[in-house]
Amino acid sequence: MGRGKRKPKITNVEVFDIGSKGAAIGKTEDGEVVLISGAVPGDQIEANLIRKKKGMWNGFVKSFRELSPDRVNPECSHFEECGGCKWQNLNYKKQISLKEKMVYDAMDRIAKIQIGEKGSILGCENIYYYRNKLEYTFSNNRWVTAAELNSDEIIEEKRALGFHKPGKFDRILDIDHCHLQSTSSNDIRNFIRDTSKNLNYTFYNAKNKTGFLRNLIIRTTRTGDLMVILIVGENDIESIERLLNEVIQKFPEITSLQYVVNTKNNDTIFDLDVHLYKGDPYIKERLGDKIYQIGPKSFFQTNSYQAENLYNKVIEFGDFRQDEVVYDLYSGLGSIAIYAANSVKKMIGVEEVEEAVSFANINKTLNNSGNCHFYCGDVKEVLNTEFINRNGHPDTIIVDPPRAGLHANVTAFIKQLQPNKIIYVSCNPSTQARDLAIWDDEYKCTRMQPVDMFPHTSHVENIALLIRKSQ
Repeated sequence: MGRGKRKPKITNVEVFDIGSKGAAIGKTEDGEVVLISGAVPGDQIEANLIRKKKGMWNGFVKSFRELSPDRVNPECSHFEECGGCKWQNLNYKKQISLKEKMVYDAMDRIAKIQIGEKGSILGCENIYYYRNKLEYTFSNNRWVTAAELNSDEIIEEKRALGFHKPGKFDRILDIDHCHLQSTSSNDIRNFIRDTSKNLNYTFYNAKNKTGFLRNLIIRTTRTGDLMVILIVGENDIESIERLLNEVIQKFPEITSLQYVVNTKNNDTIFDLDVHLYKGDPYIKERLGDKIYQIGPKSFFQTNSYQAENLYNKVIEFGDFRQDEVVYDLYSGLGSIAIYAANSVKKMIGVEEVEEAVSFANINKTLNNSGNCHFYCGDVKEVLNTEFINRNGHPDTIIVDPPRAGLHANVTAFIKQLQPNKIIYVSCNPSTQARDLAIWDDEYKCTRMQPVDMFPHTSHVENIALLIRKSQ
């Protein structure tokens, strides 16, 4: 006889914190730590504990004994099903307080370094409609909501355009209104979905790798530019043009309408050609007095409002001199380098993505930043003695790496270079803390500033200023 299914352990839990991936953290009456779905700090709950891993239980709410005073009603009608804005039911003041705590806890736990000035987190003025880019997925197998399952409704229409259901690679939650991007984004998405249904176009099946419509990217800017990129799974030009003609007729304000044919098994378009259908091949964004051209594949800070505040902090931390040589590693399309260029003698950017470097060179011309020089390549390979001899020894190094943080070769070479200052911008406090610890014997962390770029999520940016101890 096979073993029966283990019954969940039921116990009272006090929720007191939120983890780096957005799950709530609580403790049982016996002091055991629990990761809980569906709760917020301050809730007193009865929980079902499912499994224990690495000394920590995973579970979910069975019932609420007492609701947190920090709970609020979420704005979004998709909140219970979507999972994208996990903290929308928690008041914003509490959200950013927890993010600030998350940053400094990571520094205490991982880096174990002394920090001079610990800045209070810089919150967002706009906590809704703040994103300048969203990516949607078409599916012929949409997620059926709990409300639908509990009704007598017969589910006939299975096509959807929206976001992946967490943990379900092949299921898409159909979105009617998202509170992350402007109204035009919602209108365009819904029009494309409904028009495609009327045209009887096939939506993608992630399991079978079949279907005409795959993905949709919408980018907006504060300058009023609007880019729409349709990704299809079949090179059916007649069908592509028919749909795009409908889109441009309905939304003449679109300044860049493009499409990609992706017949691969993965969704990435970085290795594919992007075809311009109408308008410009780029859009423009303004941060401060700088203008940036952004391409369909370009990485750009997703919250333009907070990006400006973030870059102002970088300049403040840098306290640059006009005779300084500054390196900006992982420079993207030159956003930080160009923003700070007027404050220094020479700015050297290094970026791995070739298209980003092309746009960086366009952007330096747009902004008359002739003292910026951009190089294409992997930082860990480009940054060597020959490169330093050719471009000058850096007085300050700015790093803004991906979530994985700096490669060990990069941290070692920077330590060998001994710049006077290091400004480390990070989207992952844990890997940032790991890297800061490596420099602790020769650098003092004099200032730190968390910045909230993504309200209602667990993501947080952090800026650290390191000053060489012996100068």
